[in-house]
Amino acid sequence: MSALESNPVPPPVSLVEQPPQVWKFIGTSLWGLVVFAAMFAGQLSVLVYLLITDRAPFSFDQAKALAGGGLTISLSVVMGLPAALLALWIAIRLSRVPFADYLALRWTSWWYLLFGIIGLVVLVLGWEGVSYATGRESSAGFMVDVLKSAQAEGALWLLVVSFCVVAPITEEFLTRGFLYRGWSESFLRPAGAIVLSSLVWTAMHLQYDWFFFGEIFSIGLLFGYLRYRSGSIWLTVILHGLNNFAATLQTIWLANHT
Repeated sequence: MSALESNPVPPPVSLVEQPPQVWKFIGTSLWGLVVFAAMFAGQLSVLVYLLITDRAPFSFDQAKALAGGGLTISLSVVMGLPAALLALWIAIRLSRVPFADYLALRWTSWWYLLFGIIGLVVLVLGWEGVSYATGRESSAGFMVDVLKSAQAEGALWLLVVSFCVVAPITEEFLTRGFLYRGWSESFLRPAGAIVLSSLVWTAMHLQYDWFFFGEIFSIGLLFGYLRYRSGSIWLTVILHGLNNFAATLQTIWLANHT
């Protein structure tokens, strides 16, 4: 017997490829923080750039005024989208689940769209009724100032695009897209994921007061339910955009009558 026959070459080791797997509770939570940080960094980059290119001496009052301007806010919202998309792409790429499937980037039926519009109208009108009955402003005061600033800077169109198109895509992809998908397949199940993602979405609007927190949270529950029932994130993006567009029109009216 030859030495080659007595010592046979072992067969090559075959590498078993890990199957695609959605991030669960901890992974989704951590990656969600990364996506939010990326979005915030993209938004902050606009303010940093404007401060660097501004020839006036730096002061905190100047930075505060610049940060609250309509043009700055609009550009910040726009720049937050590509940063968030990049972080989402990395997280989903590592899961080996197709990007469109992970975020439920699929269309839904016209019935769900009609149902969502009716539900949103009823919910918003209910909050408007509470606002009127309690003597509260139906629109946040600072939004009127932002809109007037955007008008003065010739950036009203950019403000509308950023609030009604860009912001809904960014926020829905993160909350009802990425966070809901991972949390719904964890111990939270869909019901818990709807509630927690709505809380996160509400926390992303710290510029409002407690009354508007309640309205935002309730709308988030509606959007989460529709995301669960329809299996589509585009449905909530469209409804989110319609809600923001209606709020923007209301703010424009208030800005021109105050």
